[in-house]
Amino acid sequence: MREWWIHVGLICIPLLAVYLHIPPPQLSQALQKWHSAGEEFLFRGRRIFYRESYGALGSSDVVILLHGFPTSSHDWNKIWEPLTQRFHRVIALDFLGFGFSDKPRPHKYSVFEQANVVEALAAHLGLSNQRVNVVSHDYGDTVALELLYRSDHNQTGHLIFNSLCLSNGGLFPETHYPRLVQTLLKDSSFLAPLLTRLINYVIFQKGVGDVFGPYTQPTDAEFWDMWTALRYNDGNLVLDSILQYLSQRVKHRDRWVGALTSTSVPLHMIYGPLDPVNPHPEFIRRYQQLVRRSTITVLDEHISHYPQLEDPTGFLNAYFNFIHSF
Repeated sequence: MREWWIHVGLICIPLLAVYLHIPPPQLSQALQKWHSAGEEFLFRGRRIFYRESYGALGSSDVVILLHGFPTSSHDWNKIWEPLTQRFHRVIALDFLGFGFSDKPRPHKYSVFEQANVVEALAAHLGLSNQRVNVVSHDYGDTVALELLYRSDHNQTGHLIFNSLCLSNGGLFPETHYPRLVQTLLKDSSFLAPLLTRLINYVIFQKGVGDVFGPYTQPTDAEFWDMWTALRYNDGNLVLDSILQYLSQRVKHRDRWVGALTSTSVPLHMIYGPLDPVNPHPEFIRRYQQLVRRSTITVLDEHISHYPQLEDPTGFLNAYFNFIHSF
């Protein structure tokens, strides 16, 4: 019996070693095109990927797009061109640790640092003294609230907000339900290095698919692009560090929810009500209760956590109606 287990071990160990060193997938044509259209700037020695398009003539309006976890700026690809028809400049970045940006490890990722990244990008693009519109999603919502706090408190280097549109972010810890794998990665300090290496495409596809609606699932190619962007620069190995933002939301709730409830900046929420992470009606009732100055668009009942990908037309209609309302 002992010899049997030895043979199994001798077979499994090299197989596991091979599995853990599977190279990241090649960029698809769509991702390669997105990457080629972008640029990089240095933030404290780290490369940050961003994309900028110049659009509508006769307009000086600027919009900055902040993506969610665990994906990238490519989340905005379905609404990019329509935005360029409305705005003079459309800008999106990959946060540090995401997409095509550097993914240092070990590193203490934080919402505060990501806000610094956005402010540095705005300065790099000459936008420090210009009013900007911000559209955010999920993790990006929390970064947007930190930026809003700094703006409303007139902190050095802050963005000057013209408007803020949020979407399906875990703004309130009391109405936010992280996925099991997120909790395991965040809290399992001993196991996290192994878990991040064991996550594969099948596990990723299942996890991401669970937060899309049953009728709005990504195509196989879209799932693969999300996975490829995550694996780029070994991004799977920093998931546990980035996920500490869940604890930061709890710790700094008063700061960020306070910014949301006290600001005079025009606010809008675009919400996919089938979201299992921020469930309906619990989340939206809390939002209406606390953020009385904000307008809200609740999309069709089959739209879930990624409204800009699941219903780009509905998302754009809601956003343009908001932008034209003030």
